[in-house]
Amino acid sequence: MASRGATNDWLVGDRRAAAAERIYAAATELIARDGIEALDIAALEARVHCSRATIYRHVGGKAQIRDAVLARNAERVVEAVRTAVDGMTGPDRIVTAVTVALERIRADPLGQALITSMRAAAEMAWIVESPLTRALATELNGIAEDDEIAAQWIVRVVLSLLYWPVADPAAEQEMVRRFLGQPAPLPLSTR
Repeated sequence: MASRGATNDWLVGDRRAAAAERIYAAATELIARDGIEALDIAALEARVHCSRATIYRHVGGKAQIRDAVLARNAERVVEAVRTAVDGMTGPDRIVTAVTVALERIRADPLGQALITSMRAAAEMAWIVESPLTRALATELNGIAEDDEIAAQWIVRVVLSLLYWPVADPAAEQEMVRRFLGQPAPLPLSTR
């Protein structure tokens, strides 16, 4: 006979961690299937067989769940990019980071759902404004932490290529290399 702690009951043992993990996994599946804006707490309740109160107690509301699911998925992308850019600096690092990030996001079902959900500018605003997104852009591209404009620009470049990809992957990579791999132009002076 199995001990009580060895069962597959997600409410036994470290309930908070097990409950959160189960809820996030179900939310990830729902978002990948229906899109990020379609995430519904009632559907999540049915999927994990628990109450709305349990969901709120363990992971918060819709915005917190969305952010956590995207953060968890982003961490997988970040790890792949970290590996790819290890030891690189300057333009090569930026080009490689953007290229690998695009490949990983496009290959992932949750990434596909994100791309599909970005069809309206209002839906993209929270992505661009998210401190998490800017922090990831800063880390992966090796730009200064206080360079808010550069981080915002990198996020917008990646989002635009996700939303409006170049049909030929080689041409897209050349475009990224040509326009991201160049030193930034000096600002125009006013006279």
